[in-house]
Amino acid sequence: MTEGNNDILVEQSGHVLTVTLNRPEKLNAMTVAMDRIVNELVYDVNNDDSVRAVILTGAGGRAFSAGSDITDLHEYGSNWEYRNRFDKREDYARAIYLIRKPVVAAIDGYCIGGGLEMASASDIRLATARSSFGAGEIRWGWHGGSGQTQLLTHLVGPGNASKLLLTGERIDGVEAHRWGLVQELAEPEALMVRARALAETMAGLSPIAVQRTKYMVRVAQNVGLDAGLLVENDSFAACMTTEDAVEGQRAFAEKRTPQFKGR
Repeated sequence: MTEGNNDILVEQSGHVLTVTLNRPEKLNAMTVAMDRIVNELVYDVNNDDSVRAVILTGAGGRAFSAGSDITDLHEYGSNWEYRNRFDKREDYARAIYLIRKPVVAAIDGYCIGGGLEMASASDIRLATARSSFGAGEIRWGWHGGSGQTQLLTHLVGPGNASKLLLTGERIDGVEAHRWGLVQELAEPEALMVRARALAETMAGLSPIAVQRTKYMVRVAQNVGLDAGLLVENDSFAACMTTEDAVEGQRAFAEKRTPQFKGR
């Protein structure tokens, strides 16, 4: 497993990996060095069977992440090199989107710019009422390039997305919850407790079934209903061939908790 540095803390407890963005004095803004660590970490997570769920959060209580550190953008190279950052594995929001395991974003404070992109790339978002969500790039002459216009529109619909994307305005956690951007609100002191409970619940299920289900949610976002139903049926049939599915059926019949092994 890739180790973080002082700016990114990585801790595994059981089958849950917690990744903490740790630049609170800079509102957990992402540097290129942090970007590269996240990309390497994602590769490790996808290939480490001991990790079944991920929590992504920010340190300090003031911010989840304020996005990219603008003063550091020159480290990506020329405009063309920046455009090709996906291929260089230098796009932290894209990296979060590529995690095959379920990701819970625990948000307290500012979640703006690339921070909002990372949250949108996660599967489940928890937040505090005092959190602040925004896509302020439009105010500086551009829009987000790592899912800001696409993922956000899928999550909250074109009208709500446009309100953020075209104005640069921000909404608080209560409004984000009303829009469906955030699935649950929690008090600051209870945020990580709830995030861990959710992550541990998913980590206790069949890893194959969980990853296939995450994949199927992505399918639903990208194809028509008829095609999606066909893919779902094939995925269901594949799940039913696994040892975990056999174990699940036995556990149900024996009225006990199944012991899934990811096989």
